[in-house]
Amino acid sequence: MALRKILTQGDEQLLKRSRKVEKFDARLHTLIDDMRETLENSGGVGLAAPQVGVLRRVVVLLDVNQEPEEMVELVNPEVVEQSGEQRIVEGCLSVPGVYGYVTRPTWAKIRAQDRDGNWFEREGEGIVAQCFCHETEHLDGHLFTEKVEEYVDIEELQREDGEEGEPE
Repeated sequence: MALRKILTQGDEQLLKRSRKVEKFDARLHTLIDDMRETLENSGGVGLAAPQVGVLRRVVVLLDVNQEPEEMVELVNPEVVEQSGEQRIVEGCLSVPGVYGYVTRPTWAKIRAQDRDGNWFEREGEGIVAQCFCHETEHLDGHLFTEKVEEYVDIEELQREDGEEGEPE
């Protein structure tokens, strides 16, 4: 496994649509393993392959609603159902230091394949639903900044809420 460089806003790769994964082979497994390590090292909650310069429909994310947290691998993911609405502060590893309010569903169901090509569905609430939507948008060449309703100063927000850490 290896850490991969996370591309930042301004890199054209982030604005391109990713291609469907057709081969479920050792090369894909290496990409997923590298993405897992990169995400673990970053302190973020989710990472899409375009963020590490690979235009393939692959996402890794932390299901923080599980105890203990569970790393989820999604190949060719698509959000198939969603409901509710939450206005939440969001950030992105590819847009460091920038945070803003976006509206996301409170619940979402995603359909994806695992690293071996087997189809499955998974549901998520709260931050996991948010992450499903955020990361799949990366696969279509979109950044969360396109959805920001109001930018926030994260340090000011943390002082008001008495929280530490950064949202993803």
